[in-house]
Amino acid sequence: MSDDHLPPTALGRPKDMAKRQAILDAAKSLFLTHGYANTSMDAVATLAGVSKLTVYSHFTDKETLFSSAILAKCSEQLPDLFFELPDGVPIETVLLAIGRGFVALINSEESLNLHRLMVTLGTQDPKLSQIFFEAGPERVVLEMERLLNKIHNTGTLRIERAHYAAEHFFCMLKGSPNFRLLYGYGGVLTDEETEAHIQEVVEVFMRAYRAD
Repeated sequence: MSDDHLPPTALGRPKDMAKRQAILDAAKSLFLTHGYANTSMDAVATLAGVSKLTVYSHFTDKETLFSSAILAKCSEQLPDLFFELPDGVPIETVLLAIGRGFVALINSEESLNLHRLMVTLGTQDPKLSQIFFEAGPERVVLEMERLLNKIHNTGTLRIERAHYAAEHFFCMLKGSPNFRLLYGYGGVLTDEETEAHIQEVVEVFMRAYRAD
């Protein structure tokens, strides 16, 4: 019996991670091109090359699939490892790595299209906005908040309101370059311009929170 036809509650059978990734890739593509309401689990299954039962065995419903697709996109550029504080690694180096990953994420075509889609859908379906926010922006801010609390405890930077500091950091990184991209006004910054922007944000952030 093919694992495509096993019931979702079957025990002892590890899920096929390649199929899971195919489902996520198909979901991202369909959500972005057809929107949330017009994307069915059947369509995702067809594009992913799996059965509908397989889709449900990995993701219990469309909301879960949508949330997982957003989380997967964020994790591509900002895996949990980015928010660690390795011994002996300068804080500036850690912040620069996060900044580069975050800028690459928000300026990707998938991310830009998703944000444009949410502007349209968010007013129609607040629940969808909540799913998007919790899986994407909020998850990134909470991971950064956790890291900034660790940095505060080292005494290198004094960050008494880590959540707000995390929000400030990401808002500075987005800045006007990302705003222009969202509206289709102006081109993408060059690699050199992007790196200069990230370095300046990190410099300003560290100067603002330096303990001395």
